[in-house]
Amino acid sequence: MPMPGWWGHINKRIFNPRALASGKWPVLTHVGRTSGTTYRTPLDAYPVDGGYLFVLVYGSGSDWVRNVLASGRARLRVDGADVDLDAPRLVGRVEAFRDLPSRAHPPGLLRVTEFLRMDAVAGGTADLPGGQDRGRSGST
Repeated sequence: MPMPGWWGHINKRIFNPRALASGKWPVLTHVGRTSGTTYRTPLDAYPVDGGYLFVLVYGSGSDWVRNVLASGRARLRVDGADVDLDAPRLVGRVEAFRDLPSRAHPPGLLRVTEFLRMDAVAGGTADLPGGQDRGRSGST
C-alpha cells in the first residue's frame, strides 16, 4: 500500500468532507457493497480515451475501489456535469502512464502501482442501485 492506512482514515473523516463542501474536486458517487449506502468520494479523475483513470494512492483495497469493482458502475461529477461510468478494471503502471498526462503521474516516492480505469457510458443516466444518499464521504 503506497500511503499508510491511518492517513486514509484522516482523509475520510477530515479532508474529504471539506473537499465535498468546496465543490472544487471531482466527486465519485458509488454504492456500498454490503450496506447499499450511497457514498460520495472526492478524487482526482483524469480523462482518458473513452473514460476516466483514477490513481489509487491507497491501493485497490480502498473501500471506494472495492465498492466500484463490486457494483460495476459509478457516477462521476466533474466540472458541473455527471458522467456515468462502467466496466471498472484495475490497470498497471505501464498502461496508466501511457494514457495519463505526465503531470498526472504520481511521484515515485508514493510507489503507486495500481490504477482504476472506467469507461464512460454513452448517453447513460441510469440511477445507481442502492440505498439513500446520506452524503457520506469515503476514501480508504
